[in-house]
Amino acid sequence: MQTDNLLKQIDFIKEIDKVKYIQRKTKLFNSDRNENDAEHSWHLAMMTIVLAEHSNVPINVLKVLKMVLIHDIVEIDAGDTFIYDTTKSHDNTDEERVAAQRIFGLLPKEQAQEFIAIWEEFEAGLTNEAKFAKSMDRLEPLLQNTSNNGGTWREFNVDYQKVHEKKKVIQEGSDTIWNYAENLINESVEKGILTKKNN
Repeated sequence: MQTDNLLKQIDFIKEIDKVKYIQRKTKLFNSDRNENDAEHSWHLAMMTIVLAEHSNVPINVLKVLKMVLIHDIVEIDAGDTFIYDTTKSHDNTDEERVAAQRIFGLLPKEQAQEFIAIWEEFEAGLTNEAKFAKSMDRLEPLLQNTSNNGGTWREFNVDYQKVHEKKKVIQEGSDTIWNYAENLINESVEKGILTKKNN
């Protein structure tokens, strides 16, 4: 049984290597190179460890780490949907749920169930851990875009209102980090790297 479990786990480990090939729209800090999903997940994990003290409430850091490390694995099958995509919803969870069943289903049953449950919890965004994980997920590209003179905001003509609306979820995980993020967004408008439409 142990050997059977190990073989399933190795199959899963080999399969998730594909995460390294999923290109995101955002670029690395001060760079022209696109980030991939594996780099993104690693960065969120480090951010979680470093910034956990700023969570609005005490959180289980290990659980948040699991969330940020597995949240984009489904993109092996479903692909990465750009958060500001105007033709496809970023919350394409039906497609991603099928991917979760297949990919996490490679693992031994109990582990597969745990991973699917953690992924579902992240997607729902209702628990304290999921809220903080989503804060990290929204903060990283904000930091990237501000380091890249507007980055994907400029490239895809994304305005202040859209950025503010998508990033406000940071506040649910951390008021402190949202205060910092909102200041960055406002500074980006002042610098001219993010456009604010007149109402």
